[in-house]
Amino acid sequence: MRKKKNNIKRVLLFFLILFIVSLIYVTYWGNTNFNSSNYESQSISSTNDMQTVENAILNSSSITDMIEHVSKSVVGISKFKKNNNSIFSLGLNGELGTGTGVIISTNGYILSNCHVTGEKYSSCFVTLENGNSFNAKVVWSDVDLDLSICKINAYSLTASILGDSSKVKSGNSVFAIGNPIGFEFQRTVTSGIVSAVNRTIKLEEENSVSYMTDLIQTDATINPGNSGGPLLLPSGEVIGINTVKITSAEGIGFAVPINVVKPVIDSFINSGTFEEAYIGISAYDSNVIPYLSSSSSNFTSGIYVAEISLNGPASSSRLYVGDVIHSIDGVTLNTMNDLKQYIYTKKPKDTVVLNVSHGKISREISIVLGKK
Repeated sequence: MRKKKNNIKRVLLFFLILFIVSLIYVTYWGNTNFNSSNYESQSISSTNDMQTVENAILNSSSITDMIEHVSKSVVGISKFKKNNNSIFSLGLNGELGTGTGVIISTNGYILSNCHVTGEKYSSCFVTLENGNSFNAKVVWSDVDLDLSICKINAYSLTASILGDSSKVKSGNSVFAIGNPIGFEFQRTVTSGIVSAVNRTIKLEEENSVSYMTDLIQTDATINPGNSGGPLLLPSGEVIGINTVKITSAEGIGFAVPINVVKPVIDSFINSGTFEEAYIGISAYDSNVIPYLSSSSSNFTSGIYVAEISLNGPASSSRLYVGDVIHSIDGVTLNTMNDLKQYIYTKKPKDTVVLNVSHGKISREISIVLGKK
């Protein structure tokens, strides 16, 4: 009888152990299958990585497409014309100085450097990508900005897309297109990054000193023939016009930010004219102060009035040399380009209100703009 009870206990114990083992087995392999699902998701992630690589390749392809498209809006500019059509053609001595420009409207307005095209009312010669050459008339220029706009009698051109230079930051990838050295290397493309923004450089030429401010610095290679050509984002948007380089160092070039000239461009595109107002002052931001006298080094914001034009609009106001202009019609000013950009939106005889300080004294000044 006792033996029979022991057998029953053994059987119950066996089934109990079997149940526990089965439970452990199901639980264990259930987790294993769940982990396998994780593994599958990891594989999908790897596929996404492959797609990212493919997208990068596509992006690279889109860059080449962008360059090919934008190159159609890049032109050659020369102050001399050869006997045949193209200004890129060699003369008898094998030399021809050329610069670069960028088409900003389908009906023939072209933006470049003033030192490439010449000043307003002068003439130059333009060669398009297809080799066709045109006489061009300079319809606007600003020597201080080293920018100009000329016009050719051509239509259905490929115009560039203008970006927003105020959003440009150090580290942005950029491309430069231009005609370095001469015809042999027309529409050369170089690449780099934005090295810095709001740069100021001092120019000393023919016993005169001037300053270019609010420049975009880049390490994209810029040679003399690149002057007037576009500085581009990978999207193809023009954010600046290449203007100068530091000859004593490698990889230091500068471009004038495109925003400053947008009001002028818009006026020519919309009305075919631009009536330029002016205030009649020269002013510098705080980045220029190290070049100036120590007496003017005690301001950190606004623009410092360095000169007031004789008989200009500001000469009859209460604005004085040494004043700091903080805003115009409520628009904050940090660079001279800010002031120029705003004045370009106004008309002669418009009245503007300046917020000015001199030391601890602040005041408002109204000035009626003149016609330049």
